[in-house]
Amino acid sequence: MILQCLKTTKKSLSLRRISRFLAQQKLPSNYTCNKFPRVCRLVGSSGPDCCKKKCVNVKTDRLNCGMCGYKCKFTEICCGGKCVNASFDRKHCGGCNSKCRKAQLCAYGMCSYA
Repeated sequence: MILQCLKTTKKSLSLRRISRFLAQQKLPSNYTCNKFPRVCRLVGSSGPDCCKKKCVNVKTDRLNCGMCGYKCKFTEICCGGKCVNASFDRKHCGGCNSKCRKAQLCAYGMCSYA
């Protein structure tokens, strides 16, 4: 009996450390960013920008590259808000900000392939 009382007081004490509102709500799932834009800036959010009621990062998202609704082509990735072809772009060879040296070409995502 005493042990059960101790367990319930520990649970109630742990809930007192945060507000009742936050304990009862899951903010990212209950609120959409079109009404509450700050939801996108919470820890665990998929990005700081709001596009079509979803939090995204417009610097890396292929479906919202640079701005909401701008899609990259099938062969392109989003690097810093710009669509680039990582297979042949010397500044983004194989991935974002992976530069080839001077006089090297990017082919199939590798510098000086062949």
